[in-house]
Amino acid sequence: MRIFSRTLKGLSATVFLSALAMPMAGTAQADSCWNHNGSVMRLQAQGNQRWLSYEIPRDVLRAAGVQRGTLLFNGVKNGNWYSGTARVFSKYCPGSPLEYFVEGPVRGDQLQVTVTGTREVYNQCRPTGRVKTDTLVFTFSHDC
Repeated sequence: MRIFSRTLKGLSATVFLSALAMPMAGTAQADSCWNHNGSVMRLQAQGNQRWLSYEIPRDVLRAAGVQRGTLLFNGVKNGNWYSGTARVFSKYCPGSPLEYFVEGPVRGDQLQVTVTGTREVYNQCRPTGRVKTDTLVFTFSHDC
């Protein structure tokens, strides 16, 4: 146990090892996996910023260019409310997702997030002039 009595550039080894165990400023404060519409999503957070990206996309999304790490949502959490930008992917426009504003509540037990937004409907990458309301539900699955 002599290591704990040594100093490391003015810090005791105990203090140094404790500092290593603490999260560094700027690191993700959350890293968990969530289910969404048949895909496994990864939620990452830094302060009130939130990112939901595909960890394991369902097969039909692969034709639209969705792969592990593709961003579906980015925004903020204020209290128990998410708001930000969601994306819709299409096999007719791979690499060009349609972005739209969504917002909604975090369930009281913090295990589900539901965001809703209105977006334009496209037909093979062309706007149709119609609008549609989308609801995205994310349910906690496990720590990634």
